[in-house]
Amino acid sequence: MSPRLRRTQWLAGSVVALALVCAGVATVATARGDGDAAPAAARTPSADSADAGFAREMAVHHQQAVEMSFVVRDRTKDEEVRRLAYDIANTQANQRGMLLGWLDLWELPKTTPAGQEPMAWMAGRHDGHAGHGGHGGGAGAFEPHDGALMPGMATRTELKQLGAAEGGKAEVLFLQLMTDHHQGGVTMAEGCAELCAVPAEKRLARGMVEAQQAELDLMADMLAARGAAPRP
Repeated sequence: MSPRLRRTQWLAGSVVALALVCAGVATVATARGDGDAAPAAARTPSADSADAGFAREMAVHHQQAVEMSFVVRDRTKDEEVRRLAYDIANTQANQRGMLLGWLDLWELPKTTPAGQEPMAWMAGRHDGHAGHGGHGGGAGAFEPHDGALMPGMATRTELKQLGAAEGGKAEVLFLQLMTDHHQGGVTMAEGCAELCAVPAEKRLARGMVEAQQAELDLMADMLAARGAAPRP
């Protein structure tokens, strides 16, 4: 196993462990009102807050990453790609569970309210730009299309292509699609790190940025080793 892959696996595991601890602390503190004179109810995010928007939409974003990881696992025998896919699926499934758990704790819907545009919670970012690939700058910066609801998400057409590919072609397509996916995820996590109010959620978002940027470097190396590159 390469040093970079070992480092990425350790980092992904550390982020999951830290996030689980943070989630537990946040749950207890919010339920009890510990550490703050304000009542717990006053600190519960609203349905249109950045905290709720990030939790809802990153849960959907993560779910697709988990699905793509399981698809490529069955389309290649390459152990390096399979290990990466396992790490991504394990990490993002755990994080998705925490995000949905917070929404349950806050008694907020897990789906975007009717009439609200995807990524609307990102509209308040101070930098005023969309981030990776021109996505995520707010409610009109990203146009959902062909099943891709958020920045970096694969389309239905691309998912079909991944499911039909074999061996090296499946590896390259997975790495390219997951690179796009991580870039979109980093944009969203940076938005939460700036806009979210719940400390544990902000810490989780910062951990996502760090881990996914490390995996972006790893995937660039893996694509180069296969004579390919990230998509423009």
